[in-house]
Amino acid sequence: MRHRPGRRIVGCSVFVLLAAALAAEGHAQVAGFTGTLVVTNKSAATATIIDVASGRALATLPTGQGPHEIALSVDGSLAVVTDYGGGGGGGRTLTVIDVPGLRVARTIELGEYTRPHGIVFLPGDSLVAVTSEASRHVVIVNVVAGAIRRAVPTQHPGSHMVGVTADGVHAWTGDMGSHTISELNLRTGEYVRSITVPQQPEAINVTPDGSEVWVGSNAEDKVSVVDPRTGVVQTVAEGMGWPYRVAFTPDVRTVLLPDLEGEVLRFVDRASRREIGRIAFPGGGPQGITITPDGRYALESMSRQSRIAVIDIAARSIAGYIPAGPAPDGVVYTTHVFAPARAGGL
Repeated sequence: MRHRPGRRIVGCSVFVLLAAALAAEGHAQVAGFTGTLVVTNKSAATATIIDVASGRALATLPTGQGPHEIALSVDGSLAVVTDYGGGGGGGRTLTVIDVPGLRVARTIELGEYTRPHGIVFLPGDSLVAVTSEASRHVVIVNVVAGAIRRAVPTQHPGSHMVGVTADGVHAWTGDMGSHTISELNLRTGEYVRSITVPQQPEAINVTPDGSEVWVGSNAEDKVSVVDPRTGVVQTVAEGMGWPYRVAFTPDVRTVLLPDLEGEVLRFVDRASRREIGRIAFPGGGPQGITITPDGRYALESMSRQSRIAVIDIAARSIAGYIPAGPAPDGVVYTTHVFAPARAGGL
């Protein structure tokens, strides 16, 4: 059984050389595509703010050790990084980035709530829900005030990622240690129930209306859909090397499934639950993914190539690449453009 909570990619020298060569290729511009990216660089313990149109790094900012996931406010002004920690110990902070200001706004101490990982902004853009894997909680944090508001127990070990309904009330965690997903009520602060799923559920997301929970199970190399009303679990994708994340297009018609070890991105029609295409990324190491608000592009971090792939979702093809920092993972996007003239180097 494979245990992958830290999700470290240990590359040999050939990957280092390949990443350097690919970064040297520069920016493959996508016509008319503008905005700003914020990307976590796990090995460097930094986050880079990137101007999409030019591919230039506007700023590279320090985070805590092991920055993994990242969430962005709706207006694009705040990015929040989970500092998961390294092999020597669990992290216990969130790094809050002022994106227009190109600076770290604050670092929030989480105290006993260690190993923060999965993170989602709640409606209103001041609160985030973040998993504390080590303490078995989802913690609600006011990132503007820099204060913990409440901690909701998941009651299961290894709660690594979290998906939240559009109203911000219901959260689901993938509990890697107990092979379950847990439902929480974030409004009341209560644990609701758990449902058994295929082993080592890491990737998880819930449809905005809460009608479906999609789960990637590492030990069984599959993705399942759970019906919360009945508890029925249905397999929708198999033969995946590492079903790393689950992302829905804004219209919730298509589901994108990065496969880290298989080095592909799968596209699944949500209604029929059938695969409708895939893109191969040989040597890429696809990890974090985000989708533009108009549903036109997906942005996929290539952890072994120090770059972000820009994917045309309708065409299911690679539209271009944007250089990133070392070992990029979490990635977020805003349509806003922030002071590209102030750009600096990686």
